[in-house]
Formats: sequence, C-alpha cells, structure tokens
Amino acid sequence: MQFLSGGGPEPVGIENWLEGISGRRRDAELDLIRRAARFADSAHQGQHRASGEPFVSHALAVATIAHELKLDAEAMAAALLHDVVEDTDVGIDRIREEFGPDIARLVEGVTKMDTIHGFTGASRDRIQETVRTESLRKMLLAMVEDVRVVLVKLVDRLHNMRTLKALPEDKQRRIARETLDIFAPLANRLGVWQLKWELEDLSLRYLDPKDYHDIARRLAEKRVDREKYIDSFIEKLNGELKRADIKAEVYGRPKHIYSIWNKMQRKDLAFDRIFDVRAVRILTDGVGECYAALGIVHTLWSHISGEFDDYIATPKENDYRSIHTAVVGPQGKFVEVQIRTYEMHEHNELGVAAHWRYKEGGKADRSLERKVAWLRQLLEWKDEVADAAEFMESVKSDVFEDRIYVFTPQGEVVDLPAGSTPIDLAYAIHTEVGHRCRGAKVNGRIAPLSYPLRNAEQVEILTVKTGGPSRDWLSTHAGYIKTSRARSRIQRWFKQELAEENIASGRQIVTRELQRVGLASVKLEKLAHTMGYDKVDDMLRLRAEGEIKSARIVGAAQELAGPVVPTKAATEKLRPASTRQRPGGFKIHGVGNLLTHIAACCRPVPGEPIIGFITRGRGVTIHRQDCSNILHQRTDAPHRLVEVQWGTDAGEHYAVDIAVTAYDRHGLLRDITNILADERINVIGVSTNVDKKDHIAHIDLTVEVSGIQTISRILSKLQQVPNVINAERRLQ
Repeated sequence: MQFLSGGGPEPVGIENWLEGISGRRRDAELDLIRRAARFADSAHQGQHRASGEPFVSHALAVATIAHELKLDAEAMAAALLHDVVEDTDVGIDRIREEFGPDIARLVEGVTKMDTIHGFTGASRDRIQETVRTESLRKMLLAMVEDVRVVLVKLVDRLHNMRTLKALPEDKQRRIARETLDIFAPLANRLGVWQLKWELEDLSLRYLDPKDYHDIARRLAEKRVDREKYIDSFIEKLNGELKRADIKAEVYGRPKHIYSIWNKMQRKDLAFDRIFDVRAVRILTDGVGECYAALGIVHTLWSHISGEFDDYIATPKENDYRSIHTAVVGPQGKFVEVQIRTYEMHEHNELGVAAHWRYKEGGKADRSLERKVAWLRQLLEWKDEVADAAEFMESVKSDVFEDRIYVFTPQGEVVDLPAGSTPIDLAYAIHTEVGHRCRGAKVNGRIAPLSYPLRNAEQVEILTVKTGGPSRDWLSTHAGYIKTSRARSRIQRWFKQELAEENIASGRQIVTRELQRVGLASVKLEKLAHTMGYDKVDDMLRLRAEGEIKSARIVGAAQELAGPVVPTKAATEKLRPASTRQRPGGFKIHGVGNLLTHIAACCRPVPGEPIIGFITRGRGVTIHRQDCSNILHQRTDAPHRLVEVQWGTDAGEHYAVDIAVTAYDRHGLLRDITNILADERINVIGVSTNVDKKDHIAHIDLTVEVSGIQTISRILSKLQQVPNVINAERRLQ
C-alpha cells in the first residue's frame, strides 16, 4: 500500500476526486462520500491553509489517506467533515441532521481529541514526562467509543505533517514533538504501521533535521549498490525456496529513517553497525511455510546472535506477528529478514484499520470489538513501592484493572484505577495533598470522598492547612480508597505520627472485634504471642495501622478459645439441637458413623474449637468447646463427650445469631437486610423489639454463614448502617 506523497492532492473537482477512489466502493457509499465532500467544500468556502491552498484540499487529502487505509464510507465522510464543526459556523446538530447520528458522533469524537493541544503545547519539559504522556495516550483511547475516531485523527495528523513546511519553525517543532510523543505511539498501539513509520520520519525531520538529513544522505549515497545487492540476495533466496517447494513472495523492504536513528541512539551505534539497513521480507500462505523459509535462510547464511525475534510464537502487545532475523549475507554484509504470512502482513500494515474493509452488508468484523477492548487495557504502569510485598499488592490492585483518566483544575491528566475516589486522586497528586484532603468538587459540585470517579471528570481537591488522614479511610468496607498507593501513604502517616494513639486505638478495635464474634474471653497477651509478637503493644499498633487484618486476629483467637469458668447458664439443661444435618461434615474420634447436629445454643461455625455430645437417640450434637452447656456436662456426663473436628466436607453454611442495637428510624430494618442481601447472606429468622421510651431498637437475626471471617465482615458492615449503635454475635 502506498500513501500519497508530498503535500497532498492539488485542488481538483469533487467528481474527479471521487472517480479516483471509486474502484472498490458501492454506489450507496459513493453517494454518501459525495454528499460529505460537497458539504465540506461549501462549509470551507473562502478558507485557505497556511500554504495558500483552499482548505477543502486538506479534507480531500485526509479522506484519500482514509480510503487507502480501506476505512468504510462513514469514516470517509467523517474525514471529509472533521474540521467543519471546529473551523466553520456549522454546528454538530447540523451534521447530525444531514448525515445521521453515527457520522456526527465520529466528527464530534475527532473534534474532542483536539483537546490534546491544550496539554502538549505548554512546554517541552512537560511533554517529556513519560508517565504523564502515557496517561494522556491512554486517556484518549478510553474517551473515544469508536476506534475510527482515532484513525481519522491519525490520517488528519499525517497530512498536517506532510504540509508542515508552511508553518513557522516554532510551530513545526511543537507539532512534530506532539506527533512523536502522542500520535505515532497511538498508531503503533493500533497496529497501523504504515502511519507509524511516516509520522516518525516526518517528526524527526523537524526535530533533528541534521541527523535526519545525514541518515537520508547515507541511505541515498549507496542506494544503487544496495538495491543491486538486495536483488542478488533475493534471487538466490527465491531459487532455494522453489527447490524446497515453498511458495513465497520475496521483496526488498525500505528502511525508515527514524527507526535507524532510534536504534543508533538507543544502542549507541554508528550507522555502519546497524544490521537492518538492508532488509528483505518473505510472505507465505501459512505459518508452517514461515518456519520452513526461516530454515532455508539460516541454512544459506549465518544468523547474527541476539538479532532473532519470533513474534509469531509471542506476538507484540499490539498483536504484531512476524519472524525477524539478521544474517551475514554475501560479501559479509548484514541483511535483516522478516518472514510472515499474507494475513499477518495485512494486519501488521493496516492494524485495526484492516477490520474496517468493506464486507457484504456493511458490517465490521466481529473481532474488532475484541481489538477495541484490548486497546483499552493498561499496557504499563509504574508506581512508587516500598518493598516487594507492596509491589505485588500494587500489581494486583492497579495494573490488572481498567483505568480512568480525570482532569485537575489546572488541566493535568491523572491516570487512576477504575473505581478510584477523590482521596486516591489526592494521593496521586502528592502525599501532602492526600493527608490534608477534606473534600472534593467533581465538575464544580461538592462530592463525597467515597465518590467513584469517572472518565474525563474535572476534580478539585479541597484541603486544610494542617491535619492528617482519617482512620476511617483505611476501612475496606467504607470504600474511601481504591489504590495501594493511597493506602500505603495513609498507613505510613499513622505509623510515624500516632504511635501511642495507635496502641490505644488498636486495643479498642481488637477488643470490639473479639466481642462481636463471641471470643471476648481470649487474653490479648496470649493472642499476641500466638501471632508471633513479643509485645501486645506491637500487635495493637499494627492493627490500628492496618498492617494486620481482622480476619487474621479472629483466626488466631479461634485457636486459643477453650473452656471458660462455668456460669449460671452451666446449670441449664441442653437446649434442643438444630435439625440441620451435616452428614460427613465432622470427624468423630473413636465412634462410628453417627448422625450429627449443630447445637442451637452456641451454633459453632467452621474454624471454631468444637466438641461432640452423644445424645439419647439423636446422634451427636456439635457444640463450641466454651459452650456453657458443655461445661455443665464435663462434670455430670464426661463419658458422653467425644472429640470432634471439622471435616474437609463440612457444610457450606451454618446458622448464627446476631444482635443489632440501634436508634429506631424509618427504613432501619430494610437497610440492614439490604446489607445482608448484598453480601449474599441468607436470613432464616428475624425479630425486632423497640423500646418506645428510649427509641432503641433491638433486632435479633439468625443468618447462615460459611465461617467466622464472614461473621466479622458482615458485623463491620452492619456497624456502618446509619443509627446502628452496635452489632455483635449472640452466643447464649
């Protein structure tokens, strides 16, 4: 495929122009393109470019390149109309009336992409900030709903680069830098390599004219000898391929100036040490022929160590597939050889644009949706990390998730994981901004700090002069923070600034958590020792800082839970056991296969220490070891107690009782049950009692859970329901 060279077509009649592109277009497509061309000609009447050409010549040139990319008729129309809304009095509503919503959406998308100029034109230093530039690239891809918008913008930029000579030098350099930093990488991500190479070469021509012309001169000086050498190389290779009965097309491949310059800079090499100045390409019908051809090449000539890449077995991130090798050819000269199938070649050269070739019925290839989805994936992201563990957490929470792109009031673009909040943004801007964050405005309106930000929103962080983060921000259930960066900064602040307060706060948190799940009898000293801490204060401080999770503390407390001092309840008779059977769910030592029941008095759940009581005619009832009824039987009937362990196939759900105390209000029970429904918790019993004098509601719930960790999680969430005073597990 050959693009137009030079500055584009001379001003010609629209009908003549249409005749030049009509070869593979249906009449209906040509009618749409004709209407768009005439509309653009009328709208741009009297307008001229800096070169003096009529403005419509630019629209025709952009549409011609879009045609050579084999874009569909709608994209061709958008290419013709892409400057109408921005540079004339015609509004987007008029485009929608004349050409329909799809073409209007494409034109509007191209116009929106022009916001890029506001971020790349400020200074040379800003655009060199790699992470920020990469965020901008990804934001542009995320903002457009149709990949054709990007393709039209790329061909528009290509023609602008071809005609850049007419602009002042400072604008030439600004536009060239913007092209090299933003648009050429976009073309690369889309896999449109023809656009990528030309955009890079034209950018280098204006950014580093000396090196550009030096490399161009070196290539031109020996062009005749190089072409003669390549012809001889191809002739020999073709002969061997035919003898091996391998059907293939072999031809010389032009080397692009920017790729040579880039390799010289990257590897600090002289021009003479660039191995792929001489290059040939082999095209075959199938993958098997590719590897057979590779064997022929390496048989004829010695390959150069370190210059072999198999992108068929391992494609590049933009799905580029080809085999690259470099060999020492005749006369000891280096030659690069690329081997690929015809299908791979079309994809590599046209990329996503290849999917927009006309198909019967005018529908694009279904695989396009998968390609667009791939484009929106985060390809690379780096964050500050304190250690290997934090790095792995960052990878899990940040890298493998979708991204959003938001603006600061100063127009900066910030790249965040999807679901990030204003607090995440504050810490992404600067640690101190995060610490002093007290509110946020989203698109000019006050928003809660837990508000999930969305693409392209403008966010202003409201701060105070002094202060620090709130401990509530660390709650995994409250939804204040999403990113590992924000969490680590908050944890570090509490660790450094509030050590003594953390110990007291940690004691309160741990005590409350143990009370909630019915393990208040566990001694903190023993708990700390079990968890590997010499001092209780160390455990309490780390819990307050968020370094230790509630689930770990609850698990350790379960191991320590044992017999307690008998209470008055110990003299009560055993309550009737639950009829919910768990066959095979327990291991009973020294006893055969007996029927088992969960005790209704203490309702143990997996992970808690348990013991069995042999009933008369009802099998074995399973109790917690610290159940008061069991303490009574240890004295009266120790022979009926048997050692029991949770089996590997224990039932998935167990009934537990939860007591909720709250200030009564309308909708309280609904909010509580909604929390349980969101957590997929089955409620099998509920009763309420309201003290009319104090307006205190007592709600008793019986729910089914899979383990103690589930209890801990839902209790924390219930505690956050407005008006709830306390939520805890009820044991007796």
